[in-house]
Amino acid sequence: MAEASPPQLGSRIVVTWAELTVLGLAGGALGTSIGGPPALVVYFATTLLSVAILLYNVNELVERRVAAATTEQET
Repeated sequence: MAEASPPQLGSRIVVTWAELTVLGLAGGALGTSIGGPPALVVYFATTLLSVAILLYNVNELVERRVAAATTEQET
């Protein structure tokens, strides 16, 4: 059986930060260039995607942590 990799919190934080930065800049640029009511839709979509990115990365950390703990208990 393959061993589970450790959670790697530092790299996950950097990846999350990069994803949120790119999304925020893209959403801000798109919202500013569109303007008006559609900009509000872009704002809401950017917010929703930001939450999705955070939840995805937290889920990845938890899954790796549980897998590492399970592997530890089996040995």
